[in-house]
Amino acid sequence: MQIRTDLALESHEICKESAKRDDEIRGVETIVEEDDGVTLTRVMVSDEIGAKILGKPIGAYVTIEAHDLEYDTQIYEKTCEILSEEIRKMVNLTDDSVILVVGLGNDHITPDALGPYTVDRLMVTHHMKKHMPEQLDKGIRSVCAIAPGVLGTTGMETVDIVKGVVDELKPDVVIAVDALASRSLSRMGSTIQIANTGISPGAGVGNRRDGLNEQTLGVKVIAVGVPTVVDAATVAIDSIDMAVKSEDTAAIKEQLYDNMGTLMVTPKNIDLIIERASKTVANGINLALHENMTFSQIEEYVG
Repeated sequence: MQIRTDLALESHEICKESAKRDDEIRGVETIVEEDDGVTLTRVMVSDEIGAKILGKPIGAYVTIEAHDLEYDTQIYEKTCEILSEEIRKMVNLTDDSVILVVGLGNDHITPDALGPYTVDRLMVTHHMKKHMPEQLDKGIRSVCAIAPGVLGTTGMETVDIVKGVVDELKPDVVIAVDALASRSLSRMGSTIQIANTGISPGAGVGNRRDGLNEQTLGVKVIAVGVPTVVDAATVAIDSIDMAVKSEDTAAIKEQLYDNMGTLMVTPKNIDLIIERASKTVANGINLALHENMTFSQIEEYVG
């Protein structure tokens, strides 16, 4: 039985729980930081052994957890700023850098609409940098964006669409935004993962497509995602764990996963979650790419 999650933090938690160990996993290092209501967890996978154990490619994964994100404006602003800092740490940008942001997902299905909604809130400037650069302030970089849709509505693999744009545009970096799957309802909409390993669209719901990464696109890919769904079997398993801590529940868990493993659950307020999460991700990206702009200026632009 494999619990489905896109979060490296949760994969690390699962590995430690299953092995009943408190020490670090070989080839994996974690660092946890706290900052006024926001928790930052860095998971670094350094070799193939760690990658195999965790089920994640070698690279860096940063998880931002802000459980009052929907209601606390100070937490919201801090999360945007932390996200921008972490993105800048993962890419070496110059004033002449060209950045392509890819909003993955299906905007007709709310839990899968994070990517397209994020693209709608971005400060896209590539056309202005190209045709009227004198109208832009210093520090405004060349940013363009695309929401390529999904295979079922376009008839084309997402990676093929994005690769065509990359080949024509030749950006310095691609930032891919996508909805993720989590093992925990408490992380829905309140957790952001940034990774320098790229992303596999649909992987969290068992519909894995060809990945968007440096190998497939020929350019560095930063992945940004927010959990919007959780495996139904995981919810049931967690409930059993809480109810029967002292009993052997392995067989019951296995049966539940067999019966419910194809079902995904999303919160009833998913519309509000996607609205705030997409705004947070977009503004974090905006702040990261246009470094001379303040948070209030970004907010005024995005609306």
